[in-house]
Amino acid sequence: MPTETDTAFIEETSEEPKMPGHETGLDRKPKWQPRYPGSGRLKGKVAIVTGGDSGIGRATAVLFAREGAKVAIAYLEEHDDAHITREACEKEGAEVLLSAGDLGDPKHCQGLVDAVIERWGQLDVLVNNAGEQHPDYEIEDITAEQLQRTFQTNIFSMFYMVQAARPHLKKGAAIVNCTSITMYKGAPILLDYSSTKGAITAFTRSLSQNLVDDGIRVNAVAPGPIWTPLNPFGGQPEEEMDDFGKDTPMGRPGEPNEVAPAFLFLACEDSSYMSGQVLHPNGGTVVNG
Repeated sequence: MPTETDTAFIEETSEEPKMPGHETGLDRKPKWQPRYPGSGRLKGKVAIVTGGDSGIGRATAVLFAREGAKVAIAYLEEHDDAHITREACEKEGAEVLLSAGDLGDPKHCQGLVDAVIERWGQLDVLVNNAGEQHPDYEIEDITAEQLQRTFQTNIFSMFYMVQAARPHLKKGAAIVNCTSITMYKGAPILLDYSSTKGAITAFTRSLSQNLVDDGIRVNAVAPGPIWTPLNPFGGQPEEEMDDFGKDTPMGRPGEPNEVAPAFLFLACEDSSYMSGQVLHPNGGTVVNG
């Protein structure tokens, strides 16, 4: 049964009930722990990380906490994972807000931002990381409901989050979106998912030009195959999981804590001369940037 979080009380979703999946249910746990000491690169900042309960989102939230940020963690309904992430952030000394709900709903996105502003009075970093994918070998197998759901979660939510956040983003703020290697090289069984990732890259580049005069930077990260709950809980066909990530030049899937530093770099002043760009932690696959 769902449990009450800081900003929401929701029912379990019936759409693909195994997804996006619980990290607590994996036998092989992803490596999300930060790999180096913090240096205060986000001290005094407030960040929202969507999809922050597990995987890349958890690794990013905890790394941001280590670097001094207050962190709002948005997730769908994986309360067990979210509370683990919260505890990890609090051990780093961070203040944390949890928000459960569907980011495909603009009212929920507005409520999340409102809760952040009410608690902390500012918003400096928005990480749009939440996403879902549903493999289909034939395009005819993609239902209208699935197509709408994938776009709603993966790209509509980014519009809704930025629309809600925009009035509170000041000069020096940063938006970091999560696109994917599938945008660049394609994915024959992820037609709808890879299409949303193409939209996210175009959104990133266009939004960066829209906001640059106001001193707000917009960039993205395009991970390759990363070991998170998304894939073993239905994001990839079960029969293909034994070979997941082995087609990369490094011959293995990446870990969340190998991706989170890319989000940190783009969120902090280290990347002050970058906007409209995409970083590629993907195991060595060369793609057009």
